[in-house]
Amino acid sequence: MQGGTGLRAADGDAVIIGGGHNGLVCAAYLARAGRKVTVLERRGVTGGAAVTEEFHPGFRNSVASYTVSLLNPRVIADLELHRHGLRIVNRPFANFLPTDDGRYLLTGGGGSIAEVTKFSEKDAAALPAYEAQLETIADLLRDLVLEIPPNLTDGGWRDAIPELIGAARLGNRLRRLTMDERRVLLELFATSAGEFLDGWFESAPLKAVLGFDGIVGNYASPYAAGSAYVLLHHVFGEVNGVKGAWGHAIGGMGAITQAMTRACEALGVTIRTDCEVAEVLVERGRATGVVTAAGDTIRAGHVVSNVHPRILYERLIEPHHLAADFLARIGRYKSGSGTFRMNVALSELPSFTCKPGPGAHLSAGIVLAPSLDYMEQAWIDARRTGWSRAPIVEMLIPSTLDDSLAPPGQHVASLFCQHVAPELPNGMHWDDHRDTVADLMIATVDKAAPGFAASVIGRQIKSPLDLERDFGLIGGDIFHGKLTLDQLFSARPMLGHGNYRGPLRGLFMCGAGTHPGGGVTGAPGHNAARAILADGRR
Repeated sequence: MQGGTGLRAADGDAVIIGGGHNGLVCAAYLARAGRKVTVLERRGVTGGAAVTEEFHPGFRNSVASYTVSLLNPRVIADLELHRHGLRIVNRPFANFLPTDDGRYLLTGGGGSIAEVTKFSEKDAAALPAYEAQLETIADLLRDLVLEIPPNLTDGGWRDAIPELIGAARLGNRLRRLTMDERRVLLELFATSAGEFLDGWFESAPLKAVLGFDGIVGNYASPYAAGSAYVLLHHVFGEVNGVKGAWGHAIGGMGAITQAMTRACEALGVTIRTDCEVAEVLVERGRATGVVTAAGDTIRAGHVVSNVHPRILYERLIEPHHLAADFLARIGRYKSGSGTFRMNVALSELPSFTCKPGPGAHLSAGIVLAPSLDYMEQAWIDARRTGWSRAPIVEMLIPSTLDDSLAPPGQHVASLFCQHVAPELPNGMHWDDHRDTVADLMIATVDKAAPGFAASVIGRQIKSPLDLERDFGLIGGDIFHGKLTLDQLFSARPMLGHGNYRGPLRGLFMCGAGTHPGGGVTGAPGHNAARAILADGRR
């Protein structure tokens, strides 16, 4: 990489690399505080992985991220996203899970107890206590989502005192939990989703519908240590004031980021698309700006990265500016979620054998994975052969809630498929097997809803490699790095840099590779802006 001698395109307080949702959120908060901000986006549209595209004539859908729950209410309010056009509707049910014996489990919508009773009266009796306990822990996480984690520091007392204060605040929150709740918190961080659910329930369908959240974006068995936290990560959201609910943004996920873009523009943020960053400028140990692929130099008081940590440190910064042990650890940063993403255009709605015809169940998350054992076998297959022979598919049909996405009488469906290898074994390449795996995913839905395959009139396919090439998701990792204990909170992306500050002065991180991790939350962008503004005050 060369420093570049091109035209100085802009000077200001902050330049943000990447116009995904967290970059936009960070930019908006900085601009609200009076800072001059420029956002540079490699693609032709802002939004990162939260975008809506027409993938077949007349059919539009969210391309990568596909549903709303974790978007933080404070971010929505502070950026006035509803005023800028955002509208989110709640799904009438949470999940619809067909079972192997021809029945189904439909959760949410106030009828979960009756549904669970079909499979186990014992589980139906235990469900309220389980949900209450999980909600208590989720409330703690909601409190921490918009907090800057205490950071381990090897500096002097001046650096250490703010971190000690932050640790004390965290300790006060934990002290409010009862001893039993603290034990549950430890379980959720250290054990597997399977073990945790086995301790509560006996029926396979209930454990499957709950345990699915433990393997979403997590290339692991549901019995892998740490998968219980991934389950928890997916339940601390809320939609329209309803905790733990799931919703749909009218117009797809791109409606969220376009509202954010309008909010930024109203605040005076400069946004440049089709503007790839080639290098972070470093002078005397400080990040001072960036050089674009076109050769333009943009200097700023703060350089803020909204890209994957490995892209930032391995591709955009000359290695001699970084400590060797830091680079070695970044090279070991775990990233790869084994996600295979599809959109399909449908001539008609699917009809499931277990519940034929249309109905509100088709607006739920349709989970095709009847047991935890099924999910574990899918992971074993993928590890051995590259993809699971009986794959895990979650299907959403957002056009049942949003008629702007498809022509009248027709529909679009999102297929979010788990447990394919981020990198195929034995020298195989995803470009050679993308369509084979896509056919398998469609056939999996067709098995539960005969006629589905025949109704597919167009499709868009994103293998893990496609997700990496298109959106910078290394290993197809939708979280910008695995949500393991060594990559969470103060350790995300690594200990010593969990407070959104990079190893160079003036360098900050605001992407999902920082606390609290992945999902369309806006929290990393919010928190990074707080850190930047705090440094400015100092």
